[in-house]
Amino acid sequence: MALPDLVTTCLSQPVHYAICKLGFEKKDTYDINNILSSDGKVCWQAVKEHVCYLESDQSMDYIKSIRSLGPVCESVNLYFRSLTKEQFLIQYTSWFHWTNCTEVFLEVFDALQNAQATEVALGLMKLTSCLERALGDVYLLKGNDCPFLLRDLLASEQLADVFGQAVMNVLIVFIGSPHGLNLRNVLWHGFASPQEIPAKYCAMLLFLTAGLGQLLQTYLEQTKGVLVHRPYVIFISLEELDAFPDLNHEILSIAEELAKLSSFVLKMMLPFWIAALTAFKQSRYADSVILLLPQLEVGLRLLFTTTNKCPNRLLTAESSALYTTFDEMLAKHLDNEEVNQLPVVLEEPAMESDFLWDFLNHQEGPRVRDHLSHGEINLGTFPREVANQIVGFAITILCRFSDENMFSLKEHMVIKPLMNCASFYRSRFHPISRLKKQVLECMKSIHLWPELPTVAEEQAQRIKGLERNAEADSLILMIPEIISQLQHYVPQNCCSSDDPINTILTERLLVELCDTHVCTLYSPRPVLEIVVVFRKISAQCHQVSQQVIVGAGLRYTQWVNRTLRSRQRHNYQRMLNSIKFLSPVLRLILLLITVELVSVHSVCKKNPFDYQQYIKFWKSVLQYTGNLVTYTSPEKNRWDETMELTKKTLIKIRKISDRKLMLM
Repeated sequence: MALPDLVTTCLSQPVHYAICKLGFEKKDTYDINNILSSDGKVCWQAVKEHVCYLESDQSMDYIKSIRSLGPVCESVNLYFRSLTKEQFLIQYTSWFHWTNCTEVFLEVFDALQNAQATEVALGLMKLTSCLERALGDVYLLKGNDCPFLLRDLLASEQLADVFGQAVMNVLIVFIGSPHGLNLRNVLWHGFASPQEIPAKYCAMLLFLTAGLGQLLQTYLEQTKGVLVHRPYVIFISLEELDAFPDLNHEILSIAEELAKLSSFVLKMMLPFWIAALTAFKQSRYADSVILLLPQLEVGLRLLFTTTNKCPNRLLTAESSALYTTFDEMLAKHLDNEEVNQLPVVLEEPAMESDFLWDFLNHQEGPRVRDHLSHGEINLGTFPREVANQIVGFAITILCRFSDENMFSLKEHMVIKPLMNCASFYRSRFHPISRLKKQVLECMKSIHLWPELPTVAEEQAQRIKGLERNAEADSLILMIPEIISQLQHYVPQNCCSSDDPINTILTERLLVELCDTHVCTLYSPRPVLEIVVVFRKISAQCHQVSQQVIVGAGLRYTQWVNRTLRSRQRHNYQRMLNSIKFLSPVLRLILLLITVELVSVHSVCKKNPFDYQQYIKFWKSVLQYTGNLVTYTSPEKNRWDETMELTKKTLIKIRKISDRKLMLM
């Protein structure tokens, strides 16, 4: 790995020039009163005049615009620094209410007063994410689907209709184009060190946000509109995210020492690491994660560019190319189709890759980076549990890429439990992992059926037709025959020839099978395709189970209270008959799915014809479970049809097992 001490910037020469020098070339002092009215409002006309355009096609001239805006930004920064906190609160607080996170903008003012580079960079990251969210709310006054990317949002007709195109062009210079300063992206993707972000640009964006609030107030008064704020994303099932033990001050102090010495940390980025760990100690969990995520990205980018021998990609890309971001670093192949070597360095199947995919990329995961960077999370209530996992992961990375002379720190008694947790981590939000969870939850639900209240045997005889049903019995007899073909593929301690239904179709067996590791990193398309079908089948089985539980409970209560009409009594009788065979059939389907999942990657070895036959079979099972959902619903209650459907499906399962088309 390249020595991080040798890297002094991650900004390419043109980007470094644009951010660090261009806005300082004009030395003349700008009078703040040109852009600030006597009542404290932003004079947008004067600000807009500093955006320059090319004579050829009237597109924006970013170089001239940044150069012209430089003294204006400096004037704004000096003006804010001349204000007391009380003066700022009185004059500007109301203009930030439209963002729905006024407190964040007041914190940015404090950071500017302190003039501490890391605080200013953090403030700018928070400001841009909250501003993006607020602008998205404004967009929805005029449009429906808010653009996901900030650059598309700023370029939208909807925002131009509200604020005016010239106003939007001012924002685009700062945060909306790779041709401009692009402050949001260079910070959130870990390209800029604290010293490379001039405080005056943060001050200017704070000023412009207040100005947007003033324009929006006028627009809403004229249109009689009401700005509605979208609800924040809330992390649910926090226990699922629990990968690392709770971090205490001792661990965090050791982490600071590791950061100072680890080859994973670029030295000019060290202040971000120290600030992130300090924020966690101070219970500022959102701040900690906001500071840390870009540093994980730049550290992995250093690894990525070193292992793939493309050192130029450590830098910010030019406007004509793409940045090297998490998405590409975690991909299987490079853009030239060569195999990405980063997972090899991370010792695939790696905890690092699985964890990053889980927490950042998988659609059913927390997607922490996306939600934070787009302003979708309430920063004030960011959960410690999530921050604990990100910081814990970061500490294990620091340990992994540390010199041998740091052995005493790496082997410290409080660090070893973290490393142990890391070594046993398995993906939790990959579709394969979610399928395992679904299967087990469904099996738990079906195991509740024997506890359902039911009619006593002597009372059952009073209901005409509730005697043993020969067809239901014949269906149950088909199941052991199918199970016998599965016995070679399940743990032998779970098998019994005497009672295969109750010894093999069990939750215990599914738990044991689900504990089998199935590779989740870079799953091929055929694997994901079949997993999608399995998940739909599992979800429908669970829905059937829930409907049976609710329906059986309701009908029993009605039977006890003698409120069932004659037709309903007969229907109740059919339900009780159907439950007898539906339970083992649904458990059989869950077992089949789980056994197939263990070998799911071998689906790629099938020839196209066999693959199509295989997927066709499972889609027929999906159709069966879909029909079961309909027929067992309270609205339908068509229990006789479930028997006929089940018979056909069991015959199909037996046939496909005989033809050896299954993966096991």
